[in-house]
Amino acid sequence: MQARDQQIVDALLAKDEHVTHDFFHVWCRPLIISLIHKIFDYEVDYDELVNELYLYLMENDGRRLRTFQGRSSIYQWLKCVATRFFLDKRDGNNVIEDISSESSFMGIEVRYEQEKVNVVRQDVQKMLSMMRNPRYRLVIQRLLLEGYEYKEIADELHTSVANLYNIKKRAMTEFTAIVLKEYGYE
Repeated sequence: MQARDQQIVDALLAKDEHVTHDFFHVWCRPLIISLIHKIFDYEVDYDELVNELYLYLMENDGRRLRTFQGRSSIYQWLKCVATRFFLDKRDGNNVIEDISSESSFMGIEVRYEQEKVNVVRQDVQKMLSMMRNPRYRLVIQRLLLEGYEYKEIADELHTSVANLYNIKKRAMTEFTAIVLKEYGYE
């Protein structure tokens, strides 16, 4: 298990507001937005969905969050858990409303949300540029930000899908270290 991943889990379980905010609204934002676009065919409120995901992870004294065992990165683990959670939401269990039909103020909120996404995207790009290994950068860029499939990236890198998983794990370890250093959690 990566020590940094465990530090993140421990901080989330301790309800550290700063880490919780950064984890869901900065570090995981591109991942969660990507999942939202893949799973929902209607507009959902990012903050509301993340709040529900957080409550889901933390119910019963963080029972679900405590299932993280470090066999993958915290981000890969969250991707699996969030995907199942979002699919459950979409398929009718506690449906998240389609907010696309709300008032005319919605346009203002969407523009504001897009501005926040652009800021996060710039932060992620900055941190990606700090990575030493260009293959790692490419893997994170293609998988998490651009939504490519593993097979497509493996072909591009002339490697197997199985090896791509190993590359991604090392890439996420380096990226996590950069993010934690950038936000003062070394």
